[in-house]
Amino acid sequence: MKVVILAGGFGTRISEESHLKPKPMIEIGGYPILWHIMKYYSEFGFHEFVICLGYKQYVVKEFFADYFLHTSDVTFDLANNRMEVHNNYTEPWKVTLVDTGLNTMTGGRVKRIQPFVGDEPFMLTYGDGVCDVDLHALLAFHQSHGRIATITTVNIAQMKGVLDIDEDNRVRSFREKNTEDATLVNGGFMVMNPEIFGYLEDDTTVFEQGPMQRLAAEGQLMSYHHTGFWQCMDTQREMKKLETLWDSGRAPWKIWK
Repeated sequence: MKVVILAGGFGTRISEESHLKPKPMIEIGGYPILWHIMKYYSEFGFHEFVICLGYKQYVVKEFFADYFLHTSDVTFDLANNRMEVHNNYTEPWKVTLVDTGLNTMTGGRVKRIQPFVGDEPFMLTYGDGVCDVDLHALLAFHQSHGRIATITTVNIAQMKGVLDIDEDNRVRSFREKNTEDATLVNGGFMVMNPEIFGYLEDDTTVFEQGPMQRLAAEGQLMSYHHTGFWQCMDTQREMKKLETLWDSGRAPWKIWK
């Protein structure tokens, strides 16, 4: 199953960092948060990624093009124009980097990668958040209910897409955030059936608005409630929180050796 990652936005709320690079390329412990997300999925056996790019997309492309330079020791023999890579570790990844447009909205970005996903279910998440959700349990839950979409919900006092969920985990309504909300929110780490593409119109489609609202109204949106760790990186304060967890050796999302 492919993992689609939204990594094309401007990251204006953390502009101190994102004016130099896309937000998913901001580093935690010396590696982009995008890398952390991919490592997490890979530990569950999801190794094929489709990354939706936009703002400063070349930064992401150059990172993967020079992946060995970022992750290994190297010797440059300048006289003989040779490079030797030491301690070479190859990730079991296949990474497709797609230009989904500079100003395209989230739903439009997902729409644009349809040819790379095909007629199969896929994982979908944002390129700026980490968690310790059990991805195998999430997928099993999605497969058990037969609806089009499953989103991982978390309970925090932050402003994200707000959900009303019934006792059977059916999402009854989905609306955008406002400043008074401190309830269950959409934490990303979603699973989508290919029927989702029928809910996406064009580059102006905001995934968290019309499509989510329509799915909820039709009873096609389900919630997988996660009570463990989840953290996005919208601000420098949140970035420093993630850095502190990583530096302490207690980062809950670091499940690889």
